[in-house]
Amino acid sequence: MLEIHVCIGSSCHLKGAYQVINALKEKIEKGNYEDKIVVKGAFCLGQCTKAVSVKMEDELFSLTEDKVEDFFNNEVLRRL
Repeated sequence: MLEIHVCIGSSCHLKGAYQVINALKEKIEKGNYEDKIVVKGAFCLGQCTKAVSVKMEDELFSLTEDKVEDFFNNEVLRRL
């Protein structure tokens, strides 16, 4: 199962962590990937000055809600 960790620490929370989580969950549900992808909350991933920090397979990304679709299509789906 592919795990996507989204930082929910103070800085990322203020930058829209929950909007990113909800957008990811929506993409997962829409594509019926619930048995292949899980989204988990995480605390500080060390990228506080950037957008919401997301970790997947030891790789860090900085996302905003409007970048979730590209991230999902280009990074997540190719790892399934």
